[in-house]
Amino acid sequence: MSNSPALLPALVAASLLALQAAPASAFERDAAAPASAASTAPVAARTDRLIIKYRSAASAAAPAAASRLRAEAALQRRGAKLTHLRRLGDGADVFKLDRPLSEDELRGVGEELRNGDADVEYVEPDALMQPQLVPNDVRYGQQWALFEATAGIRAPTAWEKSTGAGVVVAVIDTGVRPHADLAKNLLPGRDFVTDTFIARDGNGRDEDPSDPGDWSSAGQCYFGSPAAKSSWHGTHVAGTVAAVTNNGSGVAGVAFGAKVLPVRVLGRCGGYSSDIADGMVWAAGGHVAGQPANPNPARVLNLSLGGAGSCSTTYRNAIATVRGLGAVVVVAAGNQSSDAGLHQPASCPGVIAVAAVKRNGARASYSNYGAVVDLAAPGGDSDSAILSTLNAGGTTPGADSYGSYRGTSMATPHVAGTVALMLSRNPKLTPDEVEARLKESARPFPAACGQCGSGLLDANAAVDAAGGGSVAMTVTEVEPNDSIARAQPLDELPATVLGALRSSTDQDLFSVRLAAGQRLSARLTPTADANYDLIAVDTDNRRLNASLLPGSQPDTVRVHNTGAAAMSVVLRVRWTGGVAGAYRLEVAAE
Repeated sequence: MSNSPALLPALVAASLLALQAAPASAFERDAAAPASAASTAPVAARTDRLIIKYRSAASAAAPAAASRLRAEAALQRRGAKLTHLRRLGDGADVFKLDRPLSEDELRGVGEELRNGDADVEYVEPDALMQPQLVPNDVRYGQQWALFEATAGIRAPTAWEKSTGAGVVVAVIDTGVRPHADLAKNLLPGRDFVTDTFIARDGNGRDEDPSDPGDWSSAGQCYFGSPAAKSSWHGTHVAGTVAAVTNNGSGVAGVAFGAKVLPVRVLGRCGGYSSDIADGMVWAAGGHVAGQPANPNPARVLNLSLGGAGSCSTTYRNAIATVRGLGAVVVVAAGNQSSDAGLHQPASCPGVIAVAAVKRNGARASYSNYGAVVDLAAPGGDSDSAILSTLNAGGTTPGADSYGSYRGTSMATPHVAGTVALMLSRNPKLTPDEVEARLKESARPFPAACGQCGSGLLDANAAVDAAGGGSVAMTVTEVEPNDSIARAQPLDELPATVLGALRSSTDQDLFSVRLAAGQRLSARLTPTADANYDLIAVDTDNRRLNASLLPGSQPDTVRVHNTGAAAMSVVLRVRWTGGVAGAYRLEVAAE
């Protein structure tokens, strides 16, 4: 059943609180709204939906009758009527009111029902959530968050050990556009938005998770709400997680070897927690009534969204279910510059709640904080935001584009991508182990970030902390190996070659067999007074990649076998300058 425009103003008032940094309560967009939604949205959260769960099978068997009879009197006293909508994955039932009420009023209804019927397990408002973003109109910039020494996550070093291959990351958001710099890493997802007003695609749940645009007209989301452009929030988040990398254009993703599973739960004015909960369970491979099984269960769930209030039972149940399936839940702390413990799902047990820092490593001006925050990651601020994939359409989809947003929505996918790097290296890690090692590996903040968790995200240290990587075999260089025909084979990887160039005319070659789809990474470290180059060629001596850095800097080359058959790659170590002598060559494949 869809909401009429007349209901939306009050209906969304509540939900808009949470997101406060993304499309909705905060729903701050990339070009216009000078103030965050937190400053304009109503204080009291409101919704037109209620969730009721019964303990006994008998009561659960007839939810529409039993729940309506027991709740009708309480709601009539508040001037509202309700109808049954559907059943949640955990057996609870979702009811729709004919007009929105405050969440406090609905909690009062819940107390009356629980006090009058011991068979009622729980009753709670079906709160609206919004994406956690505070976008601005900066369209181009550098991806400082990946590599800068001050507040960057040290991704380049982490990529030498893991790219996230084999891991699925669910982006539970507004849906995703098939951006050219993202499409190759997208899996078939699903749309879980049940309300057609919010959905904007003319129907309810279906197999199409693409984002049709979440724009809204003035007054549609709450009384006095401004008109808002489409945010393409999910596309921006997905690009940070796994934009196609090393393709000669666009941006890089944190875990570009991983795949993104788009799960659409947000639309115009936000989204309901009941839809989000079902989307989470489905994404992790759990059963949701009326929905087909997910053939690509996610190990990581990214929720760059949130709303006001302490953690609901609906969220608690969904999080417990997905963690039981082995999925790690990463959520935005929120953008209200307040205690994250007052916002959900950041306040829920079992999640990794992420605060945001700006370019100097200090807490971003908007970021939430507090005891529930686990760690912080780059989210940007007014001085410098986070660049990622986007769409140029103001309302409906337009051309592919890139843009910079700021918010805990942007910090969260940096962490989710890093978790994918960790799980690719060690798939046996449990959600608790991932959280513990992620927090232990975080580095000290370079600037003030009070109550921002254990530290600043360090992707390189997190991958090391994941463990599970194969122990490199030490190989001694064997002469003669100065030509392709006489290249020394490296039969077992990873391998660490201890070799030496004996003169300026010497060169050492090593051959590696690379399976179809595999990626090869090689790192050459010479002595402090030598300058060596590292070049990768095929067996016909055609150059595949090369690193020709000056001085004694380590050289790194990567080769991706995109063909359908195995291939041989030859690594050439050659003298360029300085003194001939020893070197260390580390070779790995994934």
